[in-house]
Amino acid sequence: MPTDARCLVESDESSAVVRLSGLLEPTAVDRVRDALLARLSARPGPIVVDVTRLRATGDTAVRLLTELRRTIADWPAADLLVLDPTGAAVGSTDDLPVCASLDEATAALARTPMAALLTVDLSPTVGAARRARELVADGCARWGVPELTEPATIAVTEMVNNVVAHAGTPMTVLVAPRDSALHVAVRDHSRRPPAYAGMAPLTSTGGRGLLLIDTVARRWGSTPVPDGKIVWCVLYAEDEVGYRG
Repeated sequence: MPTDARCLVESDESSAVVRLSGLLEPTAVDRVRDALLARLSARPGPIVVDVTRLRATGDTAVRLLTELRRTIADWPAADLLVLDPTGAAVGSTDDLPVCASLDEATAALARTPMAALLTVDLSPTVGAARRARELVADGCARWGVPELTEPATIAVTEMVNNVVAHAGTPMTVLVAPRDSALHVAVRDHSRRPPAYAGMAPLTSTGGRGLLLIDTVARRWGSTPVPDGKIVWCVLYAEDEVGYRG
C-alpha cells in the first residue's frame, strides 16, 4: 500500500483535535484505535476527531469511533466529538456527536465540564492512597455529594493500593462528576489486568480490593491502553442514600 494511502493519526499536545487522514481499512482499525486511546489516556478530557480528510471502507469509521466512545464513556470527563463537515466519513448517527465545523466543535468542547475534573499524579508509595482519598473527599465536598465520600474513598484506596502492590508504576488519579454520578479512575503504566473472582470466602486473607469496589460502585471496569490501563468506577448518590435509608 502506498505510504500516502495509509491512515495517519496526527495530534498536537496544545490542542484537543486529533486528525485522521488517508484510507482507514479494517486491517488498520486496531492501530488507529490504540492511537486514539493513547491520546485520550494521556490527556484528560474530551477530544475532537477530525475526519475531514479520512476515507473509509463501508462503515469502518463509524463502528470504530462509536465503539471507542462507548469504551471511554465511564472515564472521568472523557468524551469524543467528530468533526465531519461533509458527512462523507461518518454521516449522521445517534451514537456520535458530529460537528459540521471546527467552530461548532470548539463551542461543544467549551460546554464540557472540564472545570470540575480533579487530577493528581502519584508515585507508587505507601502514602499514595491517602493523597488519593484527600482528592476524592475534596471533590465530593465541592460537588455537593458528601454521601459519596465514604464509598468513593474506599474505591480509590483499593485502586491505588492495587497499583502500589502489583503495578509499581507512577499513576494518575482522576475524579469528576457527570449528571448524577461520580466517576473515579486510576491510570497506571502496567498492562496487567485486575483480577476479580467474585465473592471471596470469609476465611480468606487479602485479595478483597476489587470486591470492595464492586460493592460500593454501581459499575466498574478496566480499560487497557497502549502503555498501561485505566481502572474506573462510577458511583451514584441515590444508591448510597437508598442503602443508608
